[in-house]
Amino acid sequence: MGRSSEHHEATDGLVKLLTKANHDLTLVQNRLEREFQQIYPDNANPMKLVYRVKKIHEDVSALKEQCRELLSAKQDLIDKARTVLVGNRNALQRMQASMGIPLDDGDSSDSAFANFNQIIDEWTAQVRSGTGDDTHASGSEDVNELLFSAIIQSN
Repeated sequence: MGRSSEHHEATDGLVKLLTKANHDLTLVQNRLEREFQQIYPDNANPMKLVYRVKKIHEDVSALKEQCRELLSAKQDLIDKARTVLVGNRNALQRMQASMGIPLDDGDSSDSAFANFNQIIDEWTAQVRSGTGDDTHASGSEDVNELLFSAIIQSN
């Protein structure tokens, strides 16, 4: 029993020391805040500036994560749109061919399809420039892989 009471006394002493240190640090912080409020205007108060910098750092981290999620969602949308639209276009062309309807290369659907491909190519170029990977020819790389490497490099 004597041994356990020694252990508690040592622990109690450490707890008291830490409690006093915490109290002293709080007093110092409060004193600094009061002095800074008297010396500096609100927009130049070093304590408030430190808090603002910490908050901005947290906001930037959250914004960076949201941008990653947005880029990933955008790429998913592009992948799905390409799969559905190209599949539908190919099925329509096969149906037209099987029914003997001539394919008109100059119709509005072909220009819309060309515009769609141009937008995807521009997105691919943008992702590639973000990764610094200009060595691949357009369309020869996996955009998801490029996007993933851009996200990883930014960490």
